Amino acid sequence: MSPLYLSRRKMLALPIGVAASSVLAQIPSLASAEASAKIASEDDAARIAEEAYIFGYPLVTTYMTRKVMTNVARPEGIRAPVNQFANVREYPTAAFTGITAPNADTLYSEGWLDLGPEPIVVSWSDMGDRYYLFPMLDGWTNVIASPGTRTTGGRAQAYVITGPRYKGPTPAGLPRISSPTDLLWVHGRTYCTGTPEDYKKVHALQDQYRLVPLSAWGKGDYKAPAGRVDSSIDMKTAVRDQVDRLSPADYFALLAELMETNGPVAADAPAMAQFARLGLVPGKPLNFASLSPTIQRAMTNARDAGLKRIMAQDKGGGLALENGWVVMLKAGVYGTDYVQRAFVTAVGLGANRPEDAVYPFTQNDVQGAKLNGKNRYVIRFEQGAFPPARGFWSLTMYDDKWFFVANPLNRYTLSQRNELKRNEDGSTELYLQADSPGTGRESNWLPTPRGDFILMFRLYMPAEAPAFSILDGTWKPPAVLKV
Repeated sequence: MSPLYLSRRKMLALPIGVAASSVLAQIPSLASAEASAKIASEDDAARIAEEAYIFGYPLVTTYMTRKVMTNVARPEGIRAPVNQFANVREYPTAAFTGITAPNADTLYSEGWLDLGPEPIVVSWSDMGDRYYLFPMLDGWTNVIASPGTRTTGGRAQAYVITGPRYKGPTPAGLPRISSPTDLLWVHGRTYCTGTPEDYKKVHALQDQYRLVPLSAWGKGDYKAPAGRVDSSIDMKTAVRDQVDRLSPADYFALLAELMETNGPVAADAPAMAQFARLGLVPGKPLNFASLSPTIQRAMTNARDAGLKRIMAQDKGGGLALENGWVVMLKAGVYGTDYVQRAFVTAVGLGANRPEDAVYPFTQNDVQGAKLNGKNRYVIRFEQGAFPPARGFWSLTMYDDKWFFVANPLNRYTLSQRNELKRNEDGSTELYLQADSPGTGRESNWLPTPRGDFILMFRLYMPAEAPAFSILDGTWKPPAVLKV
């Protein structure tokens, strides 16, 4: 990897989350009976309930994900107790089916924070020239800060992260990141080549990643307490399925409860005023049985209507089709586009800002036919036309379920770290097929399954104008050509 930095030693002013403000003061404090009286019709109730379901989907999903990911006594694999890092130590193999669309470019360091009791200090040691990223997502999945190679450089760093109600002081000289929600996700990534030698180097860095309560910061070695394991939490069913299966009563009651400490921001006030007509008010218990029959029916139907509208976003929502590749550039920060926010939650929870990473994918060749291992394909880069990324780029192969593909080379990606052979004219061709293209071409071979498959590019720190860039459409992923 040869990362090129922008202002590598210059501290960027981090994007600060909008503090959870007096938005509740802008929302009518309505009792359920009073709210029911303000519903004009069945259609009115149905429309508002559908909007409320979509609005709350990211918060409910993120909360339930945290429950599953922190339900352990000590860090293990990708899970760790609240306010502790879970450091993934090696890349998954084709046998791994724990999460869809895994990567073999960066090792994850996951920290699920609860900022209610007190602020948390996050820190890491000098990263040198190694690419890394510590995006921080609030409970609504907005990326409120993106410290890392692109923004803050490779020096050792520490930040104090405060919750929406914290009024106390913070240490002088320690930059502050204000979260609008108590729930915060530090979704860290560290580049690794996957060799034993590089694993060892990355593990040494991961061992220096710290999450420490502010009260313990600077007072010697801090030992995190053991987590409490809740046997009632479903650790097997996918979180998205668990969310989809919540009853309307449970879904909206949970949403109301969560919004007490993970409140909407000022820009959400118009939407919250509408939701109050249903009796859905942040921090106010929602008694489903006490609602009018009209509102009960509307909330009962909101799940199916809401999910249908969320998933229909794949026909828009900042998606573009480039040479058969789906490119999404609207992620990480959503404002009041609640449908897009829910859509990204459903299909790619934890998405970065496009300035940090873009993930074009395709299931079809340039003619629109399904990619299938019974055929042979080529992706051709003209000279100087590799994916323009200042961090790194890769191309990953998945089967039709978005998992790695078992193959004799144990190769799941091709990237700039591979010694790719070039043609005499300076172009480079990648061979996508089930069987070897021949020993002279195996360096450029990405093995496919025998059946349908999916391809995904990853561009970390995509180049910006005036260079060729995926961000403005001046660079497009090359077509997948059937041989």
